[in-house]
Amino acid sequence: MPLQLPKLIATSVVRGSEQGESHGGVYTIDFQTQTSEQHIDWNSSDIDWEGRGADRGLRGIAFDGDDIYIAASDELFCFNRDFNLQHSRRNRYLKHCHEICRMGRKLLLTSTGHDSLLAYDLDEKAFTWGFHLQKIADKWSGFTFDPCRRSGPGRHNEHHINMVHVDSNGIFLSGLRTNALLHLTHDHEVQVVCSLPAGTHNARPYRDGVIFNDTASDHVRFVSRERGQRGFKIKQYESGEIHFASIDDSKIARQAFGRGLCVYEDRLLVGGSSPSTISLYDIHSGETIGSVNMTMDIRNAIHGLELWPY
Repeated sequence: MPLQLPKLIATSVVRGSEQGESHGGVYTIDFQTQTSEQHIDWNSSDIDWEGRGADRGLRGIAFDGDDIYIAASDELFCFNRDFNLQHSRRNRYLKHCHEICRMGRKLLLTSTGHDSLLAYDLDEKAFTWGFHLQKIADKWSGFTFDPCRRSGPGRHNEHHINMVHVDSNGIFLSGLRTNALLHLTHDHEVQVVCSLPAGTHNARPYRDGVIFNDTASDHVRFVSRERGQRGFKIKQYESGEIHFASIDDSKIARQAFGRGLCVYEDRLLVGGSSPSTISLYDIHSGETIGSVNMTMDIRNAIHGLELWPY
């Protein structure tokens, strides 16, 4: 029986966009039919986005029953399955959020601008816990803080935390400049799981190893302790196919920038890239199965990426 291909939800950011232009949006992508649908546009939705922060686009995605939680740079939004806004919450320590994930009745959010993780209680609808990551004399450590008080950490973006993942072994986090996948223990000790290339996104444990977007080298990688590694080249387009190709600059936007990663059927890796493209990679065969593109605007890049659960 052929493998049923997944349906996904993705967010995008538009780098270098101006006021009045789209800053990104939310899409669902059906690989079986090779189609996509945009549900939210950052600038033309009925939602009043004024004052939501200058950073472009929407980021991490998590689910709680029929609620869809999506993070912006400094605000957490809750939508229903029809993508109508239910409520939103802000916190003084939430800045430059990248990814979020669910842990029981809490959401964990990366607060990149404070080198921290925040916990949001889904029942209380409030931020209740924070952890600030630090590295002193080549040793990782950190401390917890109350995000409702002003005694927490100041603005720091030394490690650029861009990923948080939770499984039965605990909390894992990584960033552009951690050069490692880190494990936060129940006692709030920080342990190194493995080293990572600089510039990594979406690193998390997988099987007997780790998967991640090796963004600097334009590859998605699965590195196994016993079976070596598989590397998948991120899709690139001919320059004539890309819109706004003249601004192709790593500080603004470039194609094949890998960000957004999830797993389907414990066999397929699903990765995002720019211009906003989703690709399927088969761990067993080492082949790229296919891709779906939402736009050829080089400024428009995938950020959050999850399996659609409904």
